[in-house]
Order: sequence, then structure tokens, then C-alpha cells
Amino acid sequence: MNLPNRITLARICLIPVMMIFLLVDFDFYPAPIVWNDFVLPYNQLIAALIFILAASTDGIDGYLARKNNMVTNLGKLLDPLADKLLVAAVLISLVEMGKCESWIAVVIISREFAVTGLRQIALLEGSVVAAGQSGKIKTVIQIVAIVALLINNFPFVFMGIPFDVIAIWAAAIITLYSGIEYFVQNRHLLKGTGA
Repeated sequence: MNLPNRITLARICLIPVMMIFLLVDFDFYPAPIVWNDFVLPYNQLIAALIFILAASTDGIDGYLARKNNMVTNLGKLLDPLADKLLVAAVLISLVEMGKCESWIAVVIISREFAVTGLRQIALLEGSVVAAGQSGKIKTVIQIVAIVALLINNFPFVFMGIPFDVIAIWAAAIITLYSGIEYFVQNRHLLKGTGA
């Protein structure tokens, strides 16, 4: 249980804390931002900050593991699992809150776990499925879209720009594209699995 793996576990532990702030009405008053009809409740703002903190640890644990030669099998399993759990938890919460369409959440979550399964097959065969450029872009767009939804499209709401909606649609499209790309590029891994 080295430092990178502890950071990964901390990311997993932040997930239920974030969900509590998203799904439990704490009724904080006043809201941190109120402008005419726009209201950003404290619980959403806190959840957004927790999400940003959790998402930022993804790069940190991987960097530390590679730099200090601390890459372990546990880390290879936990790191992508933690990422997928974080994204799945927040998307399901956003659907529950009426801020994200369920089909978008299903597309994104399905792709994430399908690619994780592909990576596990690769590990069993002694190879590694490296993150491609589209996968990295997908991660950034997902994070931006989720944060925009969590903070009620602030500050774009004042400009009349539905940035949060555009961003989550873009996230769904690039997520689907990168998933197809992963499977096409690594189809040789499926030939020996009976798939």
C-alpha cells in the first residue's frame, strides 16, 4: 500500500462524501451565488469542489507511481476503477437531480466500464492498453461538463449560453468515439476470449 495507491483509495473515499452533498438537502442559507433567478446552492458548490479535488488526484497518483517506480498490480486495478466509479457516481447523481439525461449517463458509464474490461483482458495477456489521445481529450471534456452541470452553468448562464448542455453532449460523443477507437485498435485482444 504505497503512496500512489493511498491517493487512489482517497479518491474512492471522496465519492460517497460528494454524493451526500449532491443528494442530501442541507438547506444552507443564503446560497453562495444568487442573481435574479439563478441560485447556486452551497451543497452543489461543495460537491463540485470535491469532484475537482478527486479528479485532480488521478494525474497525481499515476505520476508518482511512474516517477518513483511504484507501479503495482493493485494500482493498475484500482486507478481506472476509481476513475470510473467517480464519473459514474456523479453522473447518476446528476440524473437523479434532473441535470443530466439518463441516456447520456448510460453511454458514458457503459463506455468507461467496457474499456476497463478491455484493459483487464490486456493485463491478463501481459500487455497494456495505453490511453490514446482521444481518451485524454474525453477525460478533460467529461470533467469540464460535469463541473459545468454541478455549478448550474455558471457563469455562462448570464450570457445565455447553454455551455453545460453543449459540454455534456460533447462528452457523450467523444466518449463514444474513443470507446469505439479503443476496441478497433485492440480487437486482437478479443480474438482469444471467445468474444
